[in-house]
Amino acid sequence: MEHDQPTNNQLQQQQPAEQREEDGPEFLTEDDVLEVEEFDEQGDLPMDEDDDEDGDHDGDAEGAEGQEQGDDAIDMLDGGLDDSVAVTSLHRSENGAVFCLAVHPHAATIAVSGGEDDNAFVFRTDTGAQIAQLSGHQDSVTSAAWNFDGSLVATGGMDGRVRVWKARRPSSDVAWEETGWEFLVGLEGPDEVNWLDWHPKGNVLLAGGADGTVWVWNLPSGQTMHVLSGHVAPVTCGRFTPDGKKIVTASEDSMLILWDPRTGEAIHKLTGQDTRFRLEGGINCLAVNPTSTVAIVGGAEGGLRAVNLVQGTVLAQMEGHEEGASIEQVAFNEIPTVNTGGGAASSGPSVTVMVSVGTDGRVCTWEASGFKLRSTGAHEDAVTSLSFSPHTPTFLTGSADKTLKLWDYRTGTCLRTLLGNRDIVHAVAVSRDGRIAISGSEDGTVRTFRLDEQAQQQ
Repeated sequence: MEHDQPTNNQLQQQQPAEQREEDGPEFLTEDDVLEVEEFDEQGDLPMDEDDDEDGDHDGDAEGAEGQEQGDDAIDMLDGGLDDSVAVTSLHRSENGAVFCLAVHPHAATIAVSGGEDDNAFVFRTDTGAQIAQLSGHQDSVTSAAWNFDGSLVATGGMDGRVRVWKARRPSSDVAWEETGWEFLVGLEGPDEVNWLDWHPKGNVLLAGGADGTVWVWNLPSGQTMHVLSGHVAPVTCGRFTPDGKKIVTASEDSMLILWDPRTGEAIHKLTGQDTRFRLEGGINCLAVNPTSTVAIVGGAEGGLRAVNLVQGTVLAQMEGHEEGASIEQVAFNEIPTVNTGGGAASSGPSVTVMVSVGTDGRVCTWEASGFKLRSTGAHEDAVTSLSFSPHTPTFLTGSADKTLKLWDYRTGTCLRTLLGNRDIVHAVAVSRDGRIAISGSEDGTVRTFRLDEQAQQQ
């Protein structure tokens, strides 16, 4: 069977486990009020001395250097160079591309993958060995995600099925690597699953589909909490806000909706009729800042918009990618600043940073408080995927040029080019400790790379 290839778009809980499963996560009460984040320049990272006045680096010199490095990387790849430390070849069939990946939240040695062969797997990142096969889909698995504590894993496919597995872990003394997995429940949902997202603090699962619906389930029971109906086109992206109190979804007709997950009612709605908000070709991807006050959405034909989620208004129109280029992913991260007061360097207050990537090959860093373009890097081909190392200034990108690149947000420069993939990279993921990265490729393999200092010194 031929499959349509999807576009590349993918806390500790305070309550006791028994209460959490019964009641689900806490959401906003009627009296709760979100404070609007101040959008000034004080929280920006200091610019580098060699930056241009408008925040961009010297494009000509850097572009020429990037082209030369890109050519060298391809030559080395063709020569058989492989920086990966392990390879997983579980998705083995005529149509075996790997479309989605996620590293376990508490064990960097465990990850989940989903692919074009209608299968998902839990596997060891350090050895490539299979831990469990998550079967039961009848079309490509395009979404895979762990819940907040890693005890549940969900998969979503083009067949419209959402399937959830649970860990067979009798006690916390049992290592995650030794934990088995068993099927928990199959969920009724949209006719084709475009994406999945777990609540950041509880066992509530969110999914959006090609039929314009958004589904919310309570686990482990699998009970449907809401079917959110407001979009009239495929819901291409969505997620819980980081505080877990709202849901943000966006669709192919350039519509964004902010939902109240307690009631299932829409709070704010922005549509393509607002010319300041409209993105030609619809919305491909979105991200929400750590304070849950701002969303950034990326267009299928270029352009980004910053939206104030508290007031439901457009904050900025952001242009940094080529016109007509699809914005494939956008992401926020919090990173500590360096405080040199008193002589010794120490970690200062965190600042929020933002990155976008697209089919034009560009890797754009932005000021998260002023929404200004800070720097532009590049791959040799479309950039399909993006993942931050949490609480660090580094992030990883994957590309159709078969390479991964590790970047430093502060300078906008590429720190390392990681080789080994023999075909288009569809997905990348970085572990929470920032030491391990994995990539999923068109050739059906998942490769593991070391990002820590020891690996860089080898």
